[in-house]
Amino acid sequence: MTVSAQLDLVGAFREDGFVFAGTLLSPEEAEAYREIYDRFLAGEIESGDKRSDLGSHAPRADGVEPGVENITQIMWPSALHPPILELPLHERGLALARTLIGEDAMLDFDMLIHKAPHTAVPTPWHQDAAYWIDLPDTRAVSIWVALDDAGPDNGCMWYVKGSHTQPLRPHRPTSDGKNIECDCTEDEPGATAVPVLAGQGVAHSGSTLHYSRGNTSDRVRRAYILNYRPAAMIRLEREQGADHGLNVNERKVRNTGADRAAG
Repeated sequence: MTVSAQLDLVGAFREDGFVFAGTLLSPEEAEAYREIYDRFLAGEIESGDKRSDLGSHAPRADGVEPGVENITQIMWPSALHPPILELPLHERGLALARTLIGEDAMLDFDMLIHKAPHTAVPTPWHQDAAYWIDLPDTRAVSIWVALDDAGPDNGCMWYVKGSHTQPLRPHRPTSDGKNIECDCTEDEPGATAVPVLAGQGVAHSGSTLHYSRGNTSDRVRRAYILNYRPAAMIRLEREQGADHGLNVNERKVRNTGADRAAG
């Protein structure tokens, strides 16, 4: 990437809170990830309590196969299956993260999020930082990589431009208490859908409002997400017991700026 292209990328990320990251995986590389991904989904690679349903608050759509979550989330695939680190995405993600937030960026955690055909459950609007403990350095970037073509009908990402420059919104538990959400809609000024092809990615900051529609199509939507932040902040997180589900996979509001009760 040229210096000019890097500056454009960083400028868009800082202004909008998200940026299209281009192609991160070749078709052959994306297929290698899909093969491992499907082994996770089938249970061939055991994920235990790191597997959960981000759409557990919503009723199941008619015709969805038994055992298929509304929105499957599997935390820490790189810890559950270390050979995945031998593939190129983590290295490329780290290079992109260091371009966007600084040379001290390191991998904080990774995850898989899967939307099966016709599950039709949106991922609730939220800001990632609401899940995280308060830190003195809030630099963070999540890199969302499509392993299948993703458009609005099967769950591409939506972001609200500039929302990362505002205070965190109050977040609350979803109706079943197992996930979190905040108030926002596609009609919010600056709300933008970002369709991507398999192998392409989009990066967003920890405080950017985002969501995705439910998958109402005949197509699967598999995404691999990598999160990076400064190494010193990762050490501080771990010292305080925050490890993003590595030991206890519980999704709740932890940031005081997003805690409605704290206000």
